[in-house]
Amino acid sequence: MSKTILTINSGSSSIKSSLYRFNDDETLLARGELDRIGFDEGTFQMLDWNGNWLVNETCNLQNHGKAFEKLFSWLESSGFEIDGIGHRVVHGGPNYRSHQKIDQDLIDVLHKITSMNPLHLPSEIQGIEFTSQVYPKLPQVACFDTAFHATLPLEAKLYPIPRKFADDGIFRYGFHGLSYEYILQELKNIPEKLIIAHLGNGASMAAVKDGKSVDTTMGFTPSAGLMMGTRCGDIDPGILIYLAAHKGYSADDLREMVNTESGLQGISELSSDVKELLDLEHNNQKAKEALDLFCYRARKYIGALAAALGGCDTLVFTAGIGERSAEIRQRICSELGYLGIEIDDQANQKNSSTISTKNSGVKVLVIRTNEELMIARHTNNILFAEQISKV
Repeated sequence: MSKTILTINSGSSSIKSSLYRFNDDETLLARGELDRIGFDEGTFQMLDWNGNWLVNETCNLQNHGKAFEKLFSWLESSGFEIDGIGHRVVHGGPNYRSHQKIDQDLIDVLHKITSMNPLHLPSEIQGIEFTSQVYPKLPQVACFDTAFHATLPLEAKLYPIPRKFADDGIFRYGFHGLSYEYILQELKNIPEKLIIAHLGNGASMAAVKDGKSVDTTMGFTPSAGLMMGTRCGDIDPGILIYLAAHKGYSADDLREMVNTESGLQGISELSSDVKELLDLEHNNQKAKEALDLFCYRARKYIGALAAALGGCDTLVFTAGIGERSAEIRQRICSELGYLGIEIDDQANQKNSSTISTKNSGVKVLVIRTNEELMIARHTNNILFAEQISKV
């Protein structure tokens, strides 16, 4: 029996959505985004499975409520019949370490842990609640980015702070789990020692041993680990103490600095976009320094994760930068020869699926991620797999 799944990824100023039909196979029906929510001029765009425009318009998206009204009105007018809805939820806290069917108890818990992830959870909860009002009879599923990392061993999970804080749920969770799950499903054979580099505006890496996450760069929040577009990644915590004690920074000021004023944007003072910085670096020293630091820290974390794995068989690049920037991949890998990594320059420039040489000791791959499809798969499996098995 055919089932149509709507996926929702609600961000602070955008809502990404897709429609998949599950029957004997998976079919993308539509995919798009409502962007610049809360700005004077927003956009609503949807494409069909062939990349043709279904809708492409400028509109006033005053808030998320108006944006969801726009989306659901279009779905109704387009005649799509939805059987289930899957939401990306970045943080499940200590209570939810696996993907779950949504009920009121889950929503109540998410409200209680918004302080763990104030950048993502409020808009995601709003998406769930607004969807429930419009489609009160449709089942919904929360797909947690933290779920993939529930297998982290204790030594990778604990922070060396007073143990009582771990009992309060302060430990390494890890994120981008939906992307990592998708990459594993795309690999024909799961390597024993795999490093996945999800490099986008938000960036992280995961060490995966025999298909299970054993370490990852993000931590209690998605602000940790690698340098990112506007997030600082790992820094000396004493810096935050100093800024609070001597520069008058409040908790809100520090949150803003760490998440929106740092990373590539903060170092370059120009842009958080790698492509723009690559175009500017020959004439702008700060742009060059931002890219150099990004690649240096990426190399350092690949080395650290290889140590956690006891070596590395396969390195996968994914997400916007990882999939599209041959220059960044080359700069990261150029000094990893000690791990046995050797890049085929021609294959790399073509964004080929395999960019390592035949003699490379580590296979280096480029795989396009698809978090929306992963959400749809989980939603379909949780809601309808049992029904299908009974047919």
